[in-house]
Formats: sequence, structure tokens, C-alpha cells
Amino acid sequence: MITTDFAPGSPCWIDLGSPDVRAAAAFYGAVLGWDYESMGESEDMEGGMFRKDGKVVAGLGKLTEEGARSAWMIYFNVSDADETTRAVERAGGTVRVATRDLDEWGRMAQFNDPLGGQFAVWQPGTTKGMELADEPGSLSWTELYTSDAAAAKEFYGGVFGWRFSDSELPGGGGTYTLITPAGLPEERMHGGLMEMPAENLALASGRPYWHPVFAVDDCDAAVAKVTENGGSVQMGPADAEGVGRLAVCLDPANADFVVLTPAGG
Repeated sequence: MITTDFAPGSPCWIDLGSPDVRAAAAFYGAVLGWDYESMGESEDMEGGMFRKDGKVVAGLGKLTEEGARSAWMIYFNVSDADETTRAVERAGGTVRVATRDLDEWGRMAQFNDPLGGQFAVWQPGTTKGMELADEPGSLSWTELYTSDAAAAKEFYGGVFGWRFSDSELPGGGGTYTLITPAGLPEERMHGGLMEMPAENLALASGRPYWHPVFAVDDCDAAVAKVTENGGSVQMGPADAEGVGRLAVCLDPANADFVVLTPAGG
């Protein structure tokens, strides 16, 4: 369960780097019912915010990093971004974007975990993070696909203090590890991680990667919107016992995300 009270170590923001901002805005508007609010369209700045029912749910920006793939970036709440940077480096991670202030809104940094998985942190100022979560059309879960689950647990546990619990997937599908922020009860689980062979991580050239899970009222209808608007489906729609009906999707620029209709929803 993701909430907007943003306990330390919990997801608080997501943004998408896309080679075509206008196309991405149209796609997610069609699939998730988001409204796009531009923050500026110039050579120096192209991007803005997505809103759902008037509430900010995500950011969108122009992908400018040479050789980078279009992908969603997940930000985790921290009380001190500089101390988190030191913790990342002590644990074997590296800095992608050095800690910096974004006006009065807050302080951010982006990192690679030791195997190359990208993630970010947000130290809030006037802006705490997304304004809607765990509702249709908003972030409801986060997932890490990695080639080494044990190494991921050691790293992220050391950086954020996360607690982990393993469960076996039905049909011999492997082990899925649930993630809970430090000091919070299990009902505040915010994500999971799953080990898979490097050859199954082709989207990121064999490196681990995080992706967002968006809640939707009707998974099949959302998938139809994905394909109608130039996206594709990697898996599903399929029912997951005790979880709901889900599909792993790609937008037109191959940024990955999941749509999920929760069980009982």
C-alpha cells in the first residue's frame, strides 16, 4: 500500500523521461485518464506534470541523456539526501545525478545500485511528492527486477532500512520478495523485488530495473487502450491469486509499467 504521508524509504514521486513528450502525454492520458500540464516547451526545458482528478500523480520530461532508454524513475522519501548519498556509496552504489536543490520544492539525487539499477531520492521542501496514490490512475506498487535478489536486499536494506519477506509464486514461478519501509507494519508494504536471469532483463541490457504499477478500474480495458495508442503488452492480462488482474506493458517509447486491477476492486 502506497500512501501520501511519505514515511522515510517509501515511494513519494515518479517521473518519466521520454524522447517525445507530447506523444507520451497523449498516451498516458488515454490509458490512465491523466491530464498533462506543461511546465514549458523550449530547447532548455520540455516537460510538465500529470494530474488525475486534479491531483498531481507524476512528472514527465524530455529524455536527453545520450544512450539512455525511456523509463520511469521512482523516487523514495528521505530526510537527508546528502546522508543517503553517503549510504549509497558505502553500500557499493554510484551517483548518477549529484544531490541538488530544486528551488524551494525539495532536494533530490539519482543513483545506480551496485548492479546498475537506477533509482532516486527526494528530500521534501515545500513539495512532499505525488498527491494521489493507491487509487485508480495512480501509483499503487513498485517493483524491481534484478539478477541478484540477495545483493539487492543487502544494498537497499542498508540504504533505506527496508524489511523484506519472501513468498513463493504459484506454479514454481520463483520467489517474490515483499518490501516494507523501516518501522512500519506489513500493511504498509510498498513494493517487491524478483530475481530473474540477466537475459530476461533485455529492456535494460541485462541490468536491474524498477518500474511502477498503476491501479486501474479494469485491467483489460486499460490494456486495450495501451495497444490502441501505440503501446504493447509483454505479459497478460492475467489473474494473480490474492493480488488481482494485471498486465506488464510498454509505452510507445518502450518505457515499462504495470496496470493492475486489485483483487476485490
